[in-house]
Amino acid sequence: MKLKALFILTALAIGVISTPVLVWAAPEVGGNTQEIQQLNAEIEARKQKIKDLEATMAKTKQLIEQKQTQSVSLKNTLSILDNHVSQTELDIMATQETIKQSELEIEALTLSIEDKEKSMGKQKKLITAVIKNIHAADQKNYLEIMLTNENFSDFYNQSKYLETVYADLGRSVKNLRLAKDDLDNKKQQIANKKQKYDELKVTLENKRLDLNDQIGEKNVLLIRTKADEATFRTLLANQKKQYQAIEDEVSSYESQVRKKLEQANKISETGNTELGWPLANHYITASFHDPEYPYRKVFEHSAIDLRASQGTPVYAAAAGYIARAKRCALASCYAYVLMVHSGEVSTVYGHLSNIAVSEDQFVARGDIVGYSGGKPGTVGAGPFTTAAHLHFEVRKNGIPVDPLGYLN
Repeated sequence: MKLKALFILTALAIGVISTPVLVWAAPEVGGNTQEIQQLNAEIEARKQKIKDLEATMAKTKQLIEQKQTQSVSLKNTLSILDNHVSQTELDIMATQETIKQSELEIEALTLSIEDKEKSMGKQKKLITAVIKNIHAADQKNYLEIMLTNENFSDFYNQSKYLETVYADLGRSVKNLRLAKDDLDNKKQQIANKKQKYDELKVTLENKRLDLNDQIGEKNVLLIRTKADEATFRTLLANQKKQYQAIEDEVSSYESQVRKKLEQANKISETGNTELGWPLANHYITASFHDPEYPYRKVFEHSAIDLRASQGTPVYAAAAGYIARAKRCALASCYAYVLMVHSGEVSTVYGHLSNIAVSEDQFVARGDIVGYSGGKPGTVGAGPFTTAAHLHFEVRKNGIPVDPLGYLN
């Protein structure tokens, strides 16, 4: 009868193992369940707050779009800039909430992993004990088992019961393996969320810098116009003339130099047009033909602006020749480098504080062509800048195109 008792003990152990203790929704009593539930409730509250902020941001964006359809005026432009500031402030708040949400999700996952590991540890001990008991039972042969039972029926029942025990043990081992896979999956989730968390912190810092730029843009506009509508219109007219003069200059140099280089067989009409990023930082502050560009009615933003502090090294996006290296001695002058490449592609690097190359010079991909600028009042910043950055332009057959279609 000892063996029968052993089977019952084994079955009870298997029964414990077969219960839903391996399921995440039912962690062991006394674990971190309550704390995890509280964290999940707070996560949901954060999600709702982010949703509300995004709804307000959408309304602010509609206001900007409405203002942009109206005629260009100082009052209207200042209103657009104010709405940009408001939108960025809301964006910062939403990003902060998303960061906090990520922190809470990481904390909840960490507690779940702790519960999971404790539960798995207990289950491993139970399975080990059951296996030892079964191994001890296996030392008896069927004749011994039959002799310890009063009749054949008891022997048959015990044999069948042993088969059930083996089957339950197999299911328990399988459940344990699935639990281990689930544990590994949750650990990977934590790694992914930590990466997202780090990226969000970088995004938040860039958005704060965006806000400073936008506030600076408004202040620069007020200083230049002295809050006078007539002065504002004169400023816009001058900027439009300067923009067109620069565009004509770039087109002329590009055409002349390309023709000369092709005749000398130094570049070809075909070739790889994939470009490298001109800065280590890839954060875009204004996109190509940016719909939110404040002066879009005056001229299109035919490039991307990349965040760069004053004096950041600027690298050649591809091998080519320097067609123009426009140096300046005044802040009102626009300093830039124009490079001509194979494949009918050229690149422009604008608002440079210092230029490191000369015209007709061959430059390899990744070589320094100059140093970024753009800070108002500094040499080479030009008339179209409100903060330090790099104006990066790509031209195909002499026409500005979206650089993102060429950058690798």
